[in-house]
Amino acid sequence: MPVRPPRVGHHRGVPGETDLRVLLASLAPRRDAQSYVFVMVPLAPPDVDAVAFVREDEGVTLVVEQRTADTHGWGYSSVMARITLTGHSALEAVGLTAAVAAALAGAGISANMVAGYHHDHVFVPQRDADQALEVLRALSAASSGPSGDGSSPRP
Repeated sequence: MPVRPPRVGHHRGVPGETDLRVLLASLAPRRDAQSYVFVMVPLAPPDVDAVAFVREDEGVTLVVEQRTADTHGWGYSSVMARITLTGHSALEAVGLTAAVAAALAGAGISANMVAGYHHDHVFVPQRDADQALEVLRALSAASSGPSGDGSSPRP
């Protein structure tokens, strides 16, 4: 019998979450220990291990570890930290990027979102990473109440 590929939006048989309240309550943000940069190159070298790759009219944008960019002599304008939202979000989920970006913007923190198949990743300026984690944890906690607004049940 032929093997069927996994269904889109599923992770080991479990569908990715689409309910925004559940997604926000289960953000569980985790900071990566590495430093990352966004670089523009005409063509991506085949031996480069990029976290993200975006082909644009002007060239190829790569998100790579800072040391990789330094090794190749690639210029960059900002050093970023990657925060992974460890909840399993569906690619079709609506509002997660907007909610995360709005919370971080409210704290004056730039957010560059990259969606992966299983998780969303937020690249923030390295200097703001600790504050960004606090903001995201507070957003998650506020979404954990029974009504999704952070309120406690009434006695």
